[in-house]
Amino acid sequence: MTEQGGVDLIRLADDEGNSVVVQVTGRHRPGVLTAHDTLTANVLVTTAFVSGQLDIWIAPRDLVEWETALDSLAAGQDISWMGGRGPEIRIQLSGERGCPDVIVDDIPGSMATVTVPVAVEEGWMEEQRRRLDEVRRRWPREVVESSFGVYEWSPHRKRRP
Repeated sequence: MTEQGGVDLIRLADDEGNSVVVQVTGRHRPGVLTAHDTLTANVLVTTAFVSGQLDIWIAPRDLVEWETALDSLAAGQDISWMGGRGPEIRIQLSGERGCPDVIVDDIPGSMATVTVPVAVEEGWMEEQRRRLDEVRRRWPREVVESSFGVYEWSPHRKRRP
């Protein structure tokens, strides 16, 4: 946790105790230009049967891709987020139990896959957008890549680490 405390970027949970949470805990390496805007986070999976945690990093582009994924979900499309360099989180809106299935696929690490049916409540999409906005408010992007591989502090940066 940081001095600011963690913020849930994603919180999908139901009354049955099933949940998948992506909790952002802070900046990966504050003050280091190439890593300042990379965030540390935990993927927390909880059911009555299994529970687990993965430590991940979230790059600025991942937040943009999560926003795009939320747009796709709002349009009724299943999504896949992250993956490749770390665990992949997929949401299938029409799961086998009549509610969305959230799949955490950690092929690059543990090679395990967990599917969690989550009976989300009405308004869950708006709640995920609010969470994304809160992460961006707490840890705004403060570094710009002025040209390929060249990083600078944003002129709008308010404080130094």
